[in-house]
Amino acid sequence: MAAPLISQYLPPNIDMTKAELAYGDRALPKLNSELQSADLETRQKALMVLCDYLHDPEHIEDALACGMLHSLKDLLGDSDVTVRWKTLEVLYIIACHSVGREAYLALSIIPPVANLFSDDNDMVRKFAHLSVEMVAETAMGAEGVVECGLVSVLVGKLGDELDEIKSVILDTLHFCMRVNTQDALDAGAMEIFNTLLYHSSPAIRAKAARDIMDLSVALEGKNRAHDVECMKRLIELLNDEEPDVRANSAAAIMYISITTHGKYQAIDNFAIEQLLRLLKDPDNATRLNAVKALTCLAEAPEGRKKLTKSVQAIEELRNDCCLATQTAVDVAVKVINWKP
Repeated sequence: MAAPLISQYLPPNIDMTKAELAYGDRALPKLNSELQSADLETRQKALMVLCDYLHDPEHIEDALACGMLHSLKDLLGDSDVTVRWKTLEVLYIIACHSVGREAYLALSIIPPVANLFSDDNDMVRKFAHLSVEMVAETAMGAEGVVECGLVSVLVGKLGDELDEIKSVILDTLHFCMRVNTQDALDAGAMEIFNTLLYHSSPAIRAKAARDIMDLSVALEGKNRAHDVECMKRLIELLNDEEPDVRANSAAAIMYISITTHGKYQAIDNFAIEQLLRLLKDPDNATRLNAVKALTCLAEAPEGRKKLTKSVQAIEELRNDCCLATQTAVDVAVKVINWKP
């Protein structure tokens, strides 16, 4: 008869990496006190629990009410990598909610988080950037990031960061440039965005083109794009396999072409021929931006002369499934057919 063996494994419902969760209303206050513990393992276990517990939106406001954000802010300077990583992960989860973003600004959480942009650990840097990007998605949050002087820091990080983090930084700058483009221009963002148009990742190419568009809203940005000669590469990207790259490149061309020298730079690089080809693109945003870009180029006599032969191709989009494209076609035809 076989003898019973004593298992060396813990029961499946016990996780040694997590702290025990108190019942009901005592859960968050207990975890908050554990975050302030002098014992490293206790802090780590509490953070592991919080990463799961705060995914429930109902717990976010309770966590803020018990002062947990103060404890998390203090842990950003912890000497342990795991504590810093998991603290930023918890802060990212909190920043996904409006009350969390408001608390970020009220307690000045952004500067200590930004201090970890240069951390040696990849996961720490990743969640630091994710947290700031999430806060910047609102107008008030973007203003907070700009006021902290982080735009130049973020632009500088685009040169040497991992591709995954570069993608997050481009998103953060996208939101910040809706509030202020001057800081990005002063930091040389247009030159770096132009370099990223040649990146091997389609997502980074698309976001770089989108950020060039954002930066080109201001006149100084349009002039800088002309000086950096972004137009040539943007026209090449109209043939990209990814629809987001094509759509954002056409949008960037549209903004840059508002100025006279931008129009002629696009015409000289055969933008009209490439944009006309996009009128039959399966992507709605690409067709819309192509029509708008052609409208800008038609304002130049040379552009209008070339497009006069292609009015019929543009008019075929009057029955497009996208209402915005139909409206854009009406405007384009009027501009092309205008006579002095």
